[in-house]
Amino acid sequence: MGLLILRRLLATIPVLLLVTAGVFALIHLTPGDPIDAMMAESVDDSVKRELRRDLGLDRPLYLQYATWMGRLLQGDLGRSIRNSEPVIQNVGRRIKPSLQLAGLAMAISLLVATPIGILSAARRNSTLDRVGTSFALFGICMPNFLLALLLIFLFGVTLRLLPISGYVDPLEEPWEGLRSLALPAITLGLALAAVITRTLRSSMLEALSEDYIRTARAKGLGDGAVIRRHALKNALIPVVTLLGLQLGTLIGGAVITEYVFALPGVGRLVVDAVFARDYPLVQGVVLLIAVGFILSNLAVDLLYGWIDPRIRHR
Repeated sequence: MGLLILRRLLATIPVLLLVTAGVFALIHLTPGDPIDAMMAESVDDSVKRELRRDLGLDRPLYLQYATWMGRLLQGDLGRSIRNSEPVIQNVGRRIKPSLQLAGLAMAISLLVATPIGILSAARRNSTLDRVGTSFALFGICMPNFLLALLLIFLFGVTLRLLPISGYVDPLEEPWEGLRSLALPAITLGLALAAVITRTLRSSMLEALSEDYIRTARAKGLGDGAVIRRHALKNALIPVVTLLGLQLGTLIGGAVITEYVFALPGVGRLVVDAVFARDYPLVQGVVLLIAVGFILSNLAVDLLYGWIDPRIRHR
């Protein structure tokens, strides 16, 4: 197991190098200048040139990239151009709401998708199956921003049950914190639940058609025992793969949801940094999100062997 983890971590090095080079090139090729974005047009050009020189933005791109990589190898992600704070501190303030939102959305998606997916496969072509399939299709087709607005109108404006914006830390005030995250978590959780439902249903149908399922039923096992002890565990591989990929997406990709509900998360941070042309902040956030994807995929690889002993990592 230790050798597997070491090999996977070594394989991430070229991936991270490509990510850093790609992000650096794209953000610097984007039209606009960070000095112009942070200063008024009335500011004298000599002041702008001086600040640009102090920040090293007047140097060739390859030297800027080499300097950034040198600092990165020392664990320094640089400082934000806007507020001069270290990038890691900027991200540290925003990562907690994003992680809490991602965890709550993942829990909601599993609570909704697992029973629907299993029952749809176990009762194939029944009314229950058609309802579950319709739910999955609706969730996949519904844009997140539209679902968010509908939830705001229903639970925030009409029923006045939940707050429509703002953030309270659930670790400090559990009840108010959960209420502040409820609507955005439901928005993301239902969309993910739709994808998991379709994946789990398809995987369960494939597992239920295998010979060992017929053998288990021939031995007299009931449907519940067959599903719990044989079919479900073998059907989880695609679902675990999907969850591993979606976890990174939930942490760094919930931009629209965070904007709609005014959550101070990583998604809003990186968008604001792009508009402000805050190069170090954008590069640092994207790099950390890439690391999150890599770690989540590593966890998925390790779970494969636990879920299905037939899978051997070599």
